[in-house]
Amino acid sequence: MAFGNDTTQRGRRERSASVLRRLVLLAIPTFGQLVAEPAFVLVDTAIVGHVGTSALAGLSLGSTVVLTAVGLCIFLAYATTSQVSRLFGAGHRREGLQAAMDSLWLALLVGVALAAVIFACAEPLCFALGGRGEVLAQAVVYTRMVVLGVPGMLLVYASNGLFRGLQKVRITLVVAVAGAVLNTVLDLVLVVGLGWGVGGSGFATFIAQWFMAACLLTPALRWMCEDGVGLKPRASGLRAASGDGLPLFLRTLALRAALVATVMAAASLGEEALAAYQVVNAGWNFVLNILDSIAIAAQALVGAAIGAGARDSARAITRLAARAGLGAGVALGALFALAGFVAAPLFSPSAAVQHLASVGMVAAGAGLPLEGWMWALDGILIGAGDFRYLAKACALVSAAYLLALGPLTWLVLPVAGGAAGTALLWVGLGAVLMGGRALANGLRVRGDRWMAQMSRRALK
Repeated sequence: MAFGNDTTQRGRRERSASVLRRLVLLAIPTFGQLVAEPAFVLVDTAIVGHVGTSALAGLSLGSTVVLTAVGLCIFLAYATTSQVSRLFGAGHRREGLQAAMDSLWLALLVGVALAAVIFACAEPLCFALGGRGEVLAQAVVYTRMVVLGVPGMLLVYASNGLFRGLQKVRITLVVAVAGAVLNTVLDLVLVVGLGWGVGGSGFATFIAQWFMAACLLTPALRWMCEDGVGLKPRASGLRAASGDGLPLFLRTLALRAALVATVMAAASLGEEALAAYQVVNAGWNFVLNILDSIAIAAQALVGAAIGAGARDSARAITRLAARAGLGAGVALGALFALAGFVAAPLFSPSAAVQHLASVGMVAAGAGLPLEGWMWALDGILIGAGDFRYLAKACALVSAAYLLALGPLTWLVLPVAGGAAGTALLWVGLGAVLMGGRALANGLRVRGDRWMAQMSRRALK
């Protein structure tokens, strides 16, 4: 009996070790791919910050407009990963490639429409976020340059979903690093060398995004042709891709509304506080993408496990991913807080901006352990295709956050001032918005309902 128990325990340890190895092998290249893209914003922030405070504040508003609009379309990556991984796990490779083709067409159509609207409405959008005078002028210039790359950005999203679903993430790593290097070189040439200012930074990102899209589409289209997948747009395929993505779109819309409201709250503290918020936000998003590498690796593995009907494996992936997310969050939170004391001068010569950025980085770092755990569970639920629950939960949490942010902005921040106000903004974001999502995700994965529902869906 004891021998049997030992054998069972050894088998469980071996399965856990196998899952952990697969998680790490997917997470490491995904990590490189994810941190390469937000490196665009970090490089832009560091270079533009030395152009002037108005230029840095304008970059904050312009990047908020574009990243909010593009971020709403993240479903192109998440839904494609979930669908392709489930079909791949079930042994239906061609159907997975066809689903990815439909997502690519949807990405192109949405990207062109989105770019046209943002280009035309750049000034009123930046004005609505609090831009005035020189800050508004800089924000409009940056927005109209960088938005030209939006269709390329969305094609990259959809392509990444395909490669992640097929668990071929090394390609996305190589392309992302090449894009980040190209963006940095162009930034230095256009902003520093030619003196184009914030507009040069936006133009560099536009070129880099289309370069990445072309590099990813080349192997993707070759595979599709080899498997006999039709390359023409299909109305039924576009409807299916849109239907899968709608709950994730609504989820992201709720989240982005909360983040945009936070930018507006930062703008109410003044130009220096807004510039400091951009520094902290660029770094925070960089770190979140590191945590997201664990979530995306788990997303692909859970999708394949559910597609294959391996529910025990899906549970093991969930446990290990949550622990890995928490551990990574603890380490990154400590490093991020410490970086606040040494990294701020890299982004602005202003002593006031440096001080506020340091305060914000310490406050933001305190929330990263919980956010790492939450992000891992988010990836698990997305991989399972539990989109409707995520949309409802994120909408409720975002509504609660907005209700709390209103009194904070109108009553507390004017009294608190720059440093205290900056700290309060980041503490509130971590405790209410991210903490609420962590609670919702944790409650969901306690049972098996999410797996049972999505197992049935995978067979449709």
